Amino acid sequence: MAQKSRTEIRRGVRSRIRKKVRGSAERPRLGFYRSRNHIYAKVIDDESGKTIVTASTVEKDLAGTSGGNVEAATRVGKAIAERAMAAGISTVVFDRGGYVFHGRVKALIEASRAGGLNQGEAKAASAE
Repeated sequence: MAQKSRTEIRRGVRSRIRKKVRGSAERPRLGFYRSRNHIYAKVIDDESGKTIVTASTVEKDLAGTSGGNVEAATRVGKAIAERAMAAGISTVVFDRGGYVFHGRVKALIEASRAGGLNQGEAKAASAE
């Protein structure tokens, strides 16, 4: 039996998730990718197939001493929230893309919520 590489397994997980998670014009999808050295986030309208706003640690204003840590993910989360709010987007569908909700992924999502995205969702989750 042939063994699958980590990349092949991740590709399968992402495709299964993408069948369920869709973004629309009213509530676009916040997707992200994390590499060893950087983290990238973008807000996407899947119906029209367009990226609305992006933020990443590759940008000069978001680059710190390291782009692959929790602090950098927090900077990117705040920046994507500010840019989305400026574009008139206040609610998004979080697409964690198969990543575990921990570390940099958790920092990015929590920073985007603190920046103003999905305010009603955060209050409803904390009430339970």
